Amino acid sequence: MNNLIDELRMKIIDTLKLEEVSPENMGEEDQLVGGELGLDSIDVLELVIMIEKDYAVKIDNKELGARVFANLKALSAYIAEESPKVTS
Repeated sequence: MNNLIDELRMKIIDTLKLEEVSPENMGEEDQLVGGELGLDSIDVLELVIMIEKDYAVKIDNKELGARVFANLKALSAYIAEESPKVTS
């Protein structure tokens, strides 16, 4: 799962064009939305689109989104569990 977390770090930085953020500064349990990264609802929408496209995983309601986007660890766990494209 660490490979997936590393991959997600890079994809988040690339998708949201976070030029001032380095992957090493994104902790697994750091809050994604409203935390140090300053992600907002528009950023989350962009990430949902990227995740659906790259991993074939749906995040289709607000409650699920809040849980999944809590931190990188939660996001990677959800993708690892739900994606047919990720093998353990």
